Amino acid sequence: MEEFFTDIIPFSTMFMSALGLFAASFSSLFSVVNPFATMPVYISLMEGHTDEEKKWTARKASTYMFCVLIIFLLIGTYILSFFGISLPGIQIAGGLVIVRSGFSMLSPQNGGRKLSKKDQVAAKEKEDVSFSPLAMPLLSGPGSIAVVIGFGSEAQGVTDYFVSGLAVFATAILAYLILRVAPRLVKYIGSSGMTVITRMMGFIVLAIGVQFIINGISKFYGIG
Repeated sequence: MEEFFTDIIPFSTMFMSALGLFAASFSSLFSVVNPFATMPVYISLMEGHTDEEKKWTARKASTYMFCVLIIFLLIGTYILSFFGISLPGIQIAGGLVIVRSGFSMLSPQNGGRKLSKKDQVAAKEKEDVSFSPLAMPLLSGPGSIAVVIGFGSEAQGVTDYFVSGLAVFATAILAYLILRVAPRLVKYIGSSGMTVITRMMGFIVLAIGVQFIINGISKFYGIG
């Protein structure tokens, strides 16, 4: 019996540690990806398409997003090494991008992610908008890429990479589901409800960006 508890205690500790890492990774990544802010653009671009086409586009966009973020998760450290960028550097730069995104979501006139008129026209002329502009830059933009590069840079082993990959996968699944129900969700909660959700997410994104900057500065000066 003692041997049983001796074996199971380290496993439970490791499991709780992995669970905590997953929760932290998922919450920060989902907040920055923020599929809710992409819904208006998705609805606009999918106007006049069949339900099957909308479903297929949402699936492809979330799949592309997953692939992009996984690639940067796995090779992010090599990118940093190649360009001679330190982890504090990417954290501060990524934090500034995330802060800017958070401010734009909090601003009344920028209640969500928007494309310029030129980009909207170009997107509507394309047969497939799943990769550009939906997957990039709307879902997997500079902020979310900076987040996953941070995950990879701080990973201590294969388990950390696996858990972070699960967080990316869960975010992609939720992004797909949110895009799928976007037309009905917008009708149900209305524009005022969308504004409230966007501003709430904007505040969280802003806080994450500030924390990124704080972490980068702390690491640069060797604090903590």
